[in-house]
Amino acid sequence: MFTKVLVAEDYEIANQGIIKVLTEKIGIQNIQEAKYCDDAYLKFRKAYNDGQSFELLITDLSFRKDHNIQTRTSGIQLLQDIRIIDPLIKVIVYSQEDRVDKINQLFQKYQINGYVCKGQRAVKELVNCISGVYQGVTIFPPELTDNQSANNMIQLDDLDMVLLEELALGLTKKEIRVRLQEQSITPNSESYIDKRVSKLFDNFKAKNTTHLVAIVKDLGLL
Repeated sequence: MFTKVLVAEDYEIANQGIIKVLTEKIGIQNIQEAKYCDDAYLKFRKAYNDGQSFELLITDLSFRKDHNIQTRTSGIQLLQDIRIIDPLIKVIVYSQEDRVDKINQLFQKYQINGYVCKGQRAVKELVNCISGVYQGVTIFPPELTDNQSANNMIQLDDLDMVLLEELALGLTKKEIRVRLQEQSITPNSESYIDKRVSKLFDNFKAKNTTHLVAIVKDLGLL
């Protein structure tokens, strides 16, 4: 099994979910994480130059913009730059993107080794994906192979991830609205937030916020 993994994911909730899968379900202990593509690239370069290369990169596709100026702003740019230096490193994309055409392009154009869509079955699929990629198999997601499976999957977009992260911190909807405004995330009205949270309750069949957070933790997303 892989012994050294680099995780590039800017959402803390997803970041910790990946690390939990790697450590608890697979047994990988040597893991480094980065919330910015440039930071991930620097960690990769240092390890490579020290003769201690990463064997696997797990990266999201999109990263939120903030006050930090970044040279690389997407997972695709990151994997391209890393592959220039180390063509043999395995790459798994872990993203909320569910469009078949875009996912297929990742395999055809960028030669990724596996893809996992953030959602209800993400933990099981990530474990299977890592195992398969380690064995040299290209792991295609259900979105490319099983349309019925794709239709039944709960899809989480960037705003869903933000809301789950803030709810897990115990913030109220009013406090979340302020946080969204501070990050220039729109729409950010309290009524819109309430609708999105209610949808999360319905999707995960949660009775309340505490129950929702517990379910998401069990799924490895928190």
